[in-house]
Amino acid sequence: MAAKRAIPDQEIETEEAHYHVGGREGGLLLMKHSHAWRPPTDVTADDDRLIVVVEIGGMKDGEIQVSLSNQRLTISGMRPAPSETYAAYHQLEVRYGDFRTDVFVPWPVNSDDIAARYEDGFLRVELPRAKPPRVRVVDVDKR
Repeated sequence: MAAKRAIPDQEIETEEAHYHVGGREGGLLLMKHSHAWRPPTDVTADDDRLIVVVEIGGMKDGEIQVSLSNQRLTISGMRPAPSETYAAYHQLEVRYGDFRTDVFVPWPVNSDDIAARYEDGFLRVELPRAKPPRVRVVDVDKR
């Protein structure tokens, strides 16, 4: 009978996820755990813009960051946990702590006209389509 080698549990940190590697009978188990939770996100489009709506209730000014880089819209922040403590918790579904959602933007946008508004627990980000570059026709002098 072959001896089984015990593998100590170890954690590997990455930028976007937390991996936990643990020894199990007969092999390894690799599970991906994200430290940041992903809020419900709707992405719609019309002829003029991409519209992203994110449900993140209970936020205050300065707790949400919106950035656009390389056709990726990133919405992130931190929703602080309530400070109350209770003797028993019967159901916990509301997420607290760091959150992040990424949306691929399928076309160039006019970054000067991006609008973001937070109201009634919903963040709405509108990304207007960039106008296609105009083709300039140059007259050629005849000599």
